[in-house]
Amino acid sequence: MNFNRDFLMGFISGTVVGAVGYRVYEQNNGQLRSLVQQAPQVSFSPGKAELSIEDLVSQKERLEDLIAERQAVGAR
Repeated sequence: MNFNRDFLMGFISGTVVGAVGYRVYEQNNGQLRSLVQQAPQVSFSPGKAELSIEDLVSQKERLEDLIAERQAVGAR
């Protein structure tokens, strides 16, 4: 009898947590979409053999910013 009661309580708890999570997701759907659209996109163009110094410096700065953001998220 204990197994059935524990299973039932776990099932009910999981269902409630899933429903609450889905509701929170639906309420914040617009924010999540804007966050995904703002994500930086890294591109690579193999056709360019030589890049200018300005292009290389700008890519370096962008990569450093991305690394700093990831490290800040990981430190939390």
